[in-house]
Amino acid sequence: MSNSHGFLADVTSMFNDAAEILALEEGLAEKIAVCNTTLTTRFGVRLRGKMYTFEGWRSVHSNHPSPAKGGIRFAPYANHEEVEALAALMSYKCALMDLPFGGSKGALKVDPTEWAPHEMERITRRFAQELARHEFLSPSQNVPAPDVGTNETTMIWIADEYRRMKSHDINASACVTGKPLAMGGIEGRIEATGRGVQYAIEAFFQTPEDVAKIGLDESLEGRTVVVQGLGNVGYHAAKFLSEDSGCKIIAVVERDGSIRNPDGLDIEALRKHMTDTGGISGFEGGEFDSGSALSDACDILIPAALESAIHDGNAHEIKAKLIVEAANGPVTYAANTILRERGVVIIPDLYANAGGVTVSYFEWVKNLTHIPFGLMERRRDEQGSRMLARQIENMTGCHFPAESAEPFLSGAREIDLVRSGLDEKMRSAYGEMSRLWNSSDDIPDLRTAAYIIAVKRIAEIYRALGIG
Repeated sequence: MSNSHGFLADVTSMFNDAAEILALEEGLAEKIAVCNTTLTTRFGVRLRGKMYTFEGWRSVHSNHPSPAKGGIRFAPYANHEEVEALAALMSYKCALMDLPFGGSKGALKVDPTEWAPHEMERITRRFAQELARHEFLSPSQNVPAPDVGTNETTMIWIADEYRRMKSHDINASACVTGKPLAMGGIEGRIEATGRGVQYAIEAFFQTPEDVAKIGLDESLEGRTVVVQGLGNVGYHAAKFLSEDSGCKIIAVVERDGSIRNPDGLDIEALRKHMTDTGGISGFEGGEFDSGSALSDACDILIPAALESAIHDGNAHEIKAKLIVEAANGPVTYAANTILRERGVVIIPDLYANAGGVTVSYFEWVKNLTHIPFGLMERRRDEQGSRMLARQIENMTGCHFPAESAEPFLSGAREIDLVRSGLDEKMRSAYGEMSRLWNSSDDIPDLRTAAYIIAVKRIAEIYRALGIG
């Protein structure tokens, strides 16, 4: 069943719930809810001996503060309403995580599988030209990132095209994030959203009053997990939860069906099988069928595919105790109500999915400062640690254990600082959400708490600017 209510309407309804609790004046609430600007562009590219016309969008929900931040997706089903919904979600996501960005999103109506890489490069560069020409691409105004159907190569094509058009902009590389390391990217960006999902789940299980709501204890060891979608986000979330947190990934749902193993799937082996064959069918490490494992009994369900995967037609079948929205909008507004009434806790997308934009913020800062994280202090910190270690050894007469000496004595690398910064952002944001959720019976769930925090921050910015 599709979401007939509509993704944009769902996001607006979730916003309205928070605005009503905040008692925002009607005019200000309306101003925050709607997108400021949406660019629709149709451009031609000569390919295969003929002219093809492509349609794309870039929507800015809020540019207070600037720049507006959000991904670009390439998909044959893309449309302007979806783009506006995602842009609004980005505004709330950045506000919740206390990042200095407004919300934006973009899409190009194209199926990347139908075009060769050199053809996709020409299409992407033409789209970048249109975005830059209309001021929807700039380090100070609008900063895209990868999304569905795009990757770091796509971002480099866009950044290079912007650099050619704006050759005097010394900060040109900051016009997009999610770039390859060799071209101004940052370590940990590819894994960032999946890593953020892991940190979000850990933060939940470190909060006793919240875990008690689903009848579990605070240990993640052995928790059963079902993942829908083994793309970049789902793969990294499953990998980190199984390798670092001791969870068992008992099922994965993909386009061709579901693969199950009650003892836990080997995520690396499954990912390689998917890369080699294009699907999960035929994987020897589990039992395959063509149906969906979304309704399988489990502790944690992670929808990491597209929006509206869980709707009013299947919400009653969900058996998970905890749902973690690794994708944008995977649970519709109607389904959210059904699940809440059944006692299912949902960690919402504007928090659980925020790892990507948080590390994008780190990359943007790195590009603007023109210096890698850790460069100035790593060796100094390393020397200080070694000096402290020698003093401890002299005082105790014991040597540092070999297994702990290296992590303690080595200065922090960029990847260490990125993960530390992401962990801090995820923990602090969860703490705010949880405290608000548990402070009042008027706040029914984590999603409402998250929206209240985000909308309140945006409203305060508008009031400070004299808009509200």
